[in-house]
Amino acid sequence: MTVPAAPLSDIRVIEMGQLLAGPFCGQLLGDFGADVVKVEDPGAGDPMRQWGREKPHGQSLWWPVVARNKRSVTANLRDERGQDIVRELVAHSDVLVENFRPGTLERWGLAPEDLWQINPRLVITRVTGFGQSGPYARRAGYGSIGEAMGGIRYVTGDPDKPPARAGVSLGDSLAATFACVGTLVALHARTSSGRGQVVDAAIYESVLALMESMVPEWQIAGYQRERTGTVLPNVSPSNVYPTRDGESILIAANQDTVFRRLAAVMEQPGLAEDARYATHGARGAAMDELDEVIARWTAGIDADDLLGRLEQGGVPAGRIYRARDMLADPHFAARDAIVRLTHPQFGEFPVQNVAPKLSETPGAVRHLGPELGEHNDDVYRDLLGMDDDQLTTLRDAGVI
Repeated sequence: MTVPAAPLSDIRVIEMGQLLAGPFCGQLLGDFGADVVKVEDPGAGDPMRQWGREKPHGQSLWWPVVARNKRSVTANLRDERGQDIVRELVAHSDVLVENFRPGTLERWGLAPEDLWQINPRLVITRVTGFGQSGPYARRAGYGSIGEAMGGIRYVTGDPDKPPARAGVSLGDSLAATFACVGTLVALHARTSSGRGQVVDAAIYESVLALMESMVPEWQIAGYQRERTGTVLPNVSPSNVYPTRDGESILIAANQDTVFRRLAAVMEQPGLAEDARYATHGARGAAMDELDEVIARWTAGIDADDLLGRLEQGGVPAGRIYRARDMLADPHFAARDAIVRLTHPQFGEFPVQNVAPKLSETPGAVRHLGPELGEHNDDVYRDLLGMDDDQLTTLRDAGVI
């Protein structure tokens, strides 16, 4: 059977970002087949090569994930010769992704207007904390600040404690995801316009986009969302409940029909007819009381038995997974949600697969993150036509 070409295999991306916000955008594009050429500083490379709490063999476990499906070349962008290399790459590319502070490309003589003189079809994706315009544009922007100003930190955590954070880099990843969406839209628009454009993705705006009706709730209704711990106000039952064997099971049965099914599984069908719990609004008002009723029931049942009963009864429920649970789950395995590649130092390397799945032109994890400058010869010789003397001169000068 002929394997279909990856959907973005005709797109070349120059990734000049570092850390997470820009590189995750590059990862998403690379997952669907784009030729992502990552430009790194000679000697040190992207700081992500050193990031991560656990570093077996002294190496990051994060780098192979975020740099997967990419080629690595080195170029000193503070040197005019390094800037010239970028200009040459731009002539052969469709997208440039960067997440430097606004004004950095301009200072290097690589402003959009300059790059469009070389390649008017180039899409320039810029990921920053606050965007390319406005009074905060020149501020240093980190994902954590974007999460705070975008609103999600305030509503995350327990009501009697300070705002909490998710255990992952949510702001950076959201900005990168919206940057990827914007890049694909700009590439589509280019098919009719023939021209590239700037995709301006700000971290705080990407977080804000997730905040549902929080803003009109305040302006129109005078309602301020607050931290509510494990629940959403007026949505019940939807919480984490204890089991006899010490596990915690999340049950989501807030819709009327689903709550009736939960009451039947509990062998307490009268709960669904009780005026205190019969409607969505009533259950929301009696959330704490209803949670106590359900928790008393779940606390007398082992987790596996409880999940079996809920599944049979058509009630959404599940464990709160850690990595070891994901690796052992048959559904994850059946859908290849985690794939295993071979890393030269770590051996078998499990990594989350490409999402979403496409039925005809799926993405794939083709390889893990490359060594620094691993593809200098491939790109500079084959794409840019440099010869041995040119490469030697650039290496000796510390440009690549």
